[in-house]
Amino acid sequence: MRFFSLVIILLAIGVTDSLAKEATPMAEDPVVEAQVMEISKELRCLVCQNQTIADSDAGVAVDLRRQVREMVEEGKGETEIVSYMEERYGDFVRYRPAFKLSTLALWLGPALLFFGALALLYKNLARTKDNVIDDMTPLSKEDQVRVSALLNKEAGEK
Repeated sequence: MRFFSLVIILLAIGVTDSLAKEATPMAEDPVVEAQVMEISKELRCLVCQNQTIADSDAGVAVDLRRQVREMVEEGKGETEIVSYMEERYGDFVRYRPAFKLSTLALWLGPALLFFGALALLYKNLARTKDNVIDDMTPLSKEDQVRVSALLNKEAGEK
């Protein structure tokens, strides 16, 4: 029984050891690594599409971080690196796209939709208000007498 338990324990250790991931390489210099992470927060993972390469564990993101690290170590600045990535992968690689003619709809679209919705809401409320006012025609003498009679009849029943 002890032999069987020992085999189980050794197998468990072997399985957990094989599941361990290799640590992501960091730059020797913490200043360089901080700069790499700052730039990586501005670039979108091409596989995940809703994460930055700083947050993603996809292979492409790891390669892009490595490329950014190499460029930082070569002395290139953030604008140079982001421009290079943008030339290579297009505007989509930027997590926050630049304000230019091709991305105008991205920047102005939400505001236009919001103000358009407000205009429609105002128009519908104004139309409803006009309809309510139009429906408020005064009662004729005959209708007033009938309403009074009905109200008096209900008051008498209570």
